[in-house]
Amino acid sequence: MKFQIPDIMAWFKKTKEIKAEKKVKIPEGLWVKCDSCKEIIYKKEIEKNLQVCPKCNYHFRISASERIKLIADEGSFVEMDADLSTTDPLDFKDTIPYKDRLEENKKKTGLKEAAIYGNATINQRPVVLAIMDFSFMGGSMGSVVGEKISRAAERALEDKIPLIVVSSSGGARMQEGMFSLMQMAKVSAAISKLKESGILYITILADPTFGGVTASFAMLGDIIIAEPKSLIGFAGPRVIEQTIKQQLPENFQRAEFLLEHGMIDIVVERKELKNTIYKLIEHFMPQPLNEG
Repeated sequence: MKFQIPDIMAWFKKTKEIKAEKKVKIPEGLWVKCDSCKEIIYKKEIEKNLQVCPKCNYHFRISASERIKLIADEGSFVEMDADLSTTDPLDFKDTIPYKDRLEENKKKTGLKEAAIYGNATINQRPVVLAIMDFSFMGGSMGSVVGEKISRAAERALEDKIPLIVVSSSGGARMQEGMFSLMQMAKVSAAISKLKESGILYITILADPTFGGVTASFAMLGDIIIAEPKSLIGFAGPRVIEQTIKQQLPENFQRAEFLLEHGMIDIVVERKELKNTIYKLIEHFMPQPLNEG
């Protein structure tokens, strides 16, 4: 009797084929890792929850257009000075020329600058709404950003309606040097006129808000709101620790820490933001000044 010797190599090949068939391909972009709790979450679940982590309530960064949909009445936002664009006053170059960096960010974001502003309504109450977008060069404050926030304040003063500014920025834009730093004083001066005229100014601090933005218009609001767990400060914690030679408290510069120490007025979840702003307007400006 003859015994047939099995083809061992064919057997291994067949096993590998069976294992390969069991692998499931997961399309890219379906899952998101939370920056706070590090959990892997289904992307559509986060989108349904207004870009908020359902596990730990971390508020993801959102674009200016998403922020408009969140705060303003549908179709009410009318952008102003959309064509304002930055020049290169210092002919600045780091790893690439500043002009090229601007073009890259314009293509990446679809924006011309890191801030947009215009007229809108919130539950039918007219407001001027200005929003910074961190995706455009880290929301850095250059000449055009300062000019837009200043014009937003001037528009609110002219129409006698509240000004709402959403900040999300790494600070002054180094590529514009002193021209960027000048915006701190210019915007602060424009906002001071609102206070003199009794016009409500509400600031909303999103993650992150730092540098010259924090040191000027972001912290000058009559009411200062922050989203949960937002990082807010002037310098980064590492710089502060190196300067004062001390370890900082846990959750230092988080919105909740700042609320506890009196730096901001209220922490508001994204889903409650629109109604909270409306209630504040109704309380502090129950009757529009141009109708009084």
